[in-house]
Amino acid sequence: MHVEPGSTVGALQAALPLGALENRILLCHALGMTRVSLITQDTRALTAAEAARLGALVARRLAGEPIAYIVGQREFFGLALRVTDAVLIPRPDTELLVELALERLPDLGRVLDMGTGSGAIAVAIAHTRPDARVCALDVSAAALAVAAGNAASHGARVRFLHSDWFGAVAGERFELIVSNPPYIAHADPHLAQGDLRYEPPGALSDGADGLSALRTIIAGAAAHLVPHGHLLLEHGYDQAAQVRALLDEHGYTDVRSWRDLADIERVSGARRAAHS
Repeated sequence: MHVEPGSTVGALQAALPLGALENRILLCHALGMTRVSLITQDTRALTAAEAARLGALVARRLAGEPIAYIVGQREFFGLALRVTDAVLIPRPDTELLVELALERLPDLGRVLDMGTGSGAIAVAIAHTRPDARVCALDVSAAALAVAAGNAASHGARVRFLHSDWFGAVAGERFELIVSNPPYIAHADPHLAQGDLRYEPPGALSDGADGLSALRTIIAGAAAHLVPHGHLLLEHGYDQAAQVRALLDEHGYTDVRSWRDLADIERVSGARRAAHS
């Protein structure tokens, strides 16, 4: 998209062809300005280089690229996290999983975050609870690099492991296991829509019915939980009943689901039985 050099910040906030929030985000990113400075410097005129930079960013968004990838970050649980196209973009819905985890985490508790991606869940827990011993794993080395950078930038102590599910934590036990695994079925039409078109397919879909990763975690988690330890899983909008059935089938106790801000059953969880 062409942006005319000499256009003012104030005029562009109204004239750019995106929503008000996205216009503001891209202006701040292109010009290195804060939200406050957009207001106080609304008569500032863009140089040719700034206009070209802004025009390129807007064109990328108009083509469908997610804002988070364009600006390279997304806020999650009050933390600015770096994101790249190697990781899933953190969603507000997943903050429910963090809140539930923090409610159940004992002092000096051990936490395992499976399929950490950007590290959003692990970093949020470790940042909020510095006493916790947080371990996070992912099969993607590129994702782990992003996650480690996010932990470092927020002073969050997290042990990162390159692992295909439980492979790298053999013999270890945790008070809490959490995961936001790939849970979209391979034939789901949403994969070809919106931001999902740009996100790593392996972080979105299991390539099957959407439940295979959840089955793997549920089947293996009991061996890595202390007695009465908690397992919390994010899942799809229509999968809660199936996830609860899987938890029941594997002998977990206190099986239940929790609703997100949209009143959708978004997280299901349970506890390991004392003698399982």
